[in-house]
Amino acid sequence: MRFERKRTRAALVATAALPLVAGALVLGAQSATADQPSGRQLLSGTKPAWATAQADKGSTSDSSKVTVRVYLAGRDAKGLAAYAKAVSDPSSAAYGHYLTAAQAESRYGATKAQIAAVTHWLNSSGLKVTGTSRHYLTVSGQVSAAEKAFGTQLHNYAKSGHTYHAPTGTASAPSDLNGAVLAVSGLDNAPRMATHDETLPPPEDAFVNSGPFSTYYGSNTDKKLPSAYGSKAPYTIKGYAGDELRAAYGAGKYTGKGVTVAITDAYASPNIASDSAKLAKDTGGQKYRKGQLTQVVPEADGYNSVDECGASGWYGEESLDVESVHAVAPDANIVYVGAKSCFDDDLMDSLSTVVDGRLATIVTNSWGDVEANQTPELAAAYDQIFQQGAVEGIGFYFSSGDDGDDVISGGVKDVNTPANSDWVTSVGGTSLAVGKNDKYLWETGWGTKRAPLSDDGKSWAGFPGPFTSGAGGGTSKTYAQPYYQRGVVPDSLSLANGGTTKMRVEPDIAAVADPTTGFLVGETMTFPDGTAKYNEYRLGGTSLASPVIAGVQALAEQARGGIPIGFANPGIYDKYGTSAYHDVTDHPLGQGQGIANVRVDFANSTDASDGLITSLRSFGLDSTLSATVGYDNVTGVGSPGKDYVKSYKPAKGR
Repeated sequence: MRFERKRTRAALVATAALPLVAGALVLGAQSATADQPSGRQLLSGTKPAWATAQADKGSTSDSSKVTVRVYLAGRDAKGLAAYAKAVSDPSSAAYGHYLTAAQAESRYGATKAQIAAVTHWLNSSGLKVTGTSRHYLTVSGQVSAAEKAFGTQLHNYAKSGHTYHAPTGTASAPSDLNGAVLAVSGLDNAPRMATHDETLPPPEDAFVNSGPFSTYYGSNTDKKLPSAYGSKAPYTIKGYAGDELRAAYGAGKYTGKGVTVAITDAYASPNIASDSAKLAKDTGGQKYRKGQLTQVVPEADGYNSVDECGASGWYGEESLDVESVHAVAPDANIVYVGAKSCFDDDLMDSLSTVVDGRLATIVTNSWGDVEANQTPELAAAYDQIFQQGAVEGIGFYFSSGDDGDDVISGGVKDVNTPANSDWVTSVGGTSLAVGKNDKYLWETGWGTKRAPLSDDGKSWAGFPGPFTSGAGGGTSKTYAQPYYQRGVVPDSLSLANGGTTKMRVEPDIAAVADPTTGFLVGETMTFPDGTAKYNEYRLGGTSLASPVIAGVQALAEQARGGIPIGFANPGIYDKYGTSAYHDVTDHPLGQGQGIANVRVDFANSTDASDGLITSLRSFGLDSTLSATVGYDNVTGVGSPGKDYVKSYKPAKGR
């Protein structure tokens, strides 16, 4: 269903093509090995796994064209990581001593000499530098020149019915560059299928909620329907608004005043200002003041890969992100930064835009891919941005995914990226019950099983039904356990992949995500008759949880006297086990007691002309993941409780 689809980059593109992985990224690793050529620094991980001997179709033509992006390591990569840790750790003397964007660039950015040296190396190899930024060089030329520059051959390989070129071995750079190259994208061209589009598509197809609804959780029950878990399940809510979310997560008197939240997604909704304003008016929310919501987007002809990325699907993502942040933190400024496409290079550009201009101190990002599609080199390019943000007091929040352990979508257990990075806050999801007078009742870990009403209306067919969606989480295969998870994350999770090395576990924190208990969003959509009209409907996913947490962090930052929280994880784990959190479990009403809601949907997604579909949605059944007492791989340390925001207030006398 439209409102349950996974709001990640991977879900918005063709699976076979995987345009998100826009070429393998290569880390400028200074590993001395027996195979390292004289005078060269190996750039490990260049050759993709699909470039096998069996798939090799021979040399790529020397005259074929390539375009690559050479990422710069900066003048002190180790120092950047060390200061990012120190400035984010509450136990460090450097905690909170953030740098300005100019200071960070001066201390850690690439020098003019480094850029000149890398430029000279590339030009002398026959490549042409077509663009230079503080983070990378854009380079184009013939295959023969790329082979000379990077010390490896390019061959053609068969992959998924297509032919792509890729390095036959490990690339390298001259040692006399002294590690100036961090990473390189584009040495393989699978699945770079970008097209140039001057305009964005019209709004996405409409989805309309049918009803009946509960006015607050549990208020409306149809006694004629079959029982489930020993009682009659209530109808779903129409969708929560700001009052319910603020009450659930301890907003108190705080509104996010003086704080700016950035949102990154791909593309930009042409109707975001009017849609968000109307939703606020319709739900009794606070009116946007002039200039409170701004957008930083490419020129009209600057977008690409519109079809591959499903551009109109991102309009709903922007609507959800903007509107939920405003609902939770109605006085916070919001700046939306839209990427040119859903490809990694363009999304990283949007993140860098925030950091370079220090546009905000809180950045929410509702997109991602599975870790299996990420290389360590790609991770290095992202982590550099996150570390640069950390030293400036900027925190990044990423949704943990909507497919549970990812077996349902990928066939094997996996976690999401960039949420797997130990430099970001991974946000998991819950099912949220808010009762009469906005009273917080309980949460479960988000994990849904669906059972349709039987033809005779006397039972729920196949009860509880198959797993449909749930919060992402689990144990990383690439990131070791960060220091802030020690003593909190159980060994049963950190060692879940086997071996003796403890690994990073997702998520870190959680908020409402279940579409059945989701947020009422307002969006201009395309209806079957071709007209574009404003529509309000319930939406969820960890794409909701991440901006909700970002909004809560804006409240906390205000409570802190406007001092940026920065990279939040050390502080989040420091509060573990206190009244700052709801300790979310799958069975809040008692061990073994199931919980479900009844949902009625239009069969054609917009009206009753083709009939209605009634189904039972069971909560707390997230694939192989479980929300348990204490830290867990569905909700992390839990969701913000009544004392979370207040816990950021400075102690008296400080």
